[in-house]
Amino acid sequence: MKVAVLGAGAIGAYVGAALHRAGADVHLIARGPHLAAMRQHGVRVLSPRGDFTARAGATDDPAAIGPVDLVFLGLKANSYAACGPLIEPLLHSTTAVVAAQNGIPWWYFHRHGGPHDGHRVESVDPDGAVSAVLAPERAVGCVVYAATELAGPGVVRHLEGTRFSIGEPDRTISARCRVFSEAMAAGGLKCPVEPDLRNDIWLKLLGNISFNPISALARATMRQMCLHGGTRRVIEIMMTETLAVAEALGCEVGVSIERRLAGAERVGDHRTSTLQDLERGKPLELDVLLAAVVELAEITGVEVPTLRTVHAISDLLALRSAA
Repeated sequence: MKVAVLGAGAIGAYVGAALHRAGADVHLIARGPHLAAMRQHGVRVLSPRGDFTARAGATDDPAAIGPVDLVFLGLKANSYAACGPLIEPLLHSTTAVVAAQNGIPWWYFHRHGGPHDGHRVESVDPDGAVSAVLAPERAVGCVVYAATELAGPGVVRHLEGTRFSIGEPDRTISARCRVFSEAMAAGGLKCPVEPDLRNDIWLKLLGNISFNPISALARATMRQMCLHGGTRRVIEIMMTETLAVAEALGCEVGVSIERRLAGAERVGDHRTSTLQDLERGKPLELDVLLAAVVELAEITGVEVPTLRTVHAISDLLALRSAA
């Protein structure tokens, strides 16, 4: 299997290293000092499960790789619409795109069935700009339950978790999913093929939609948000409203809000990715986390006043931080 990792940052390089260890023909696409380090030394993975080095190919030129069987997309969702020049050289007629993103994906209603089948979620696919670059037919959804960080150029520190749940938009257990799952497992990762990945999407979103924007607004860690009574109550309300939207779309999360909060508290003084992006002056990935759910609430008729309020304030923060 020939795989290109487009956006070989902490998660992308970690997946690429695991697939290379499993024997896949892996090509990492990155830039700057990180790319230079991977070219010279390979990807060094530091993990409680054992350190290793993977000497996969690394480049900043997708045309030098050519068409592949599968693209693992490690870019932020707000970069998807502009990634056409990078991904086009990697595609042939059956190339699959495994999109490892948080929040509501651009393909959410592709082959969904029911009254919303084929509906475009404008906040994540404005005017179809993402679908024009990443055809929903190519999409394999991926929900990441692993935590990694770049400890330095070419060095990935694996903190916890090895699960990458995947699934087809049409809920089938496809051959392309099985092949990718087996390769990931051979590389030491968990990669279950879910019959309906949308349930996993909402499970992870339950935390992201609340903790991520609040952490950026309050400059607070997970533990601090959970231990502050007023903030914890706001997060509970946001989660309750999110569950109502998920249920209106036929999804079951299967985890109580109290259990989700307890798990977040155990994480300790972790800074969410949104807070880290804010501190580093990077764009805030809030449309797929928050704006999309407010949009889905509108089409399902679910009242989400707290989500709307936090969205309005965090949207202003995102605009000001981008200025």
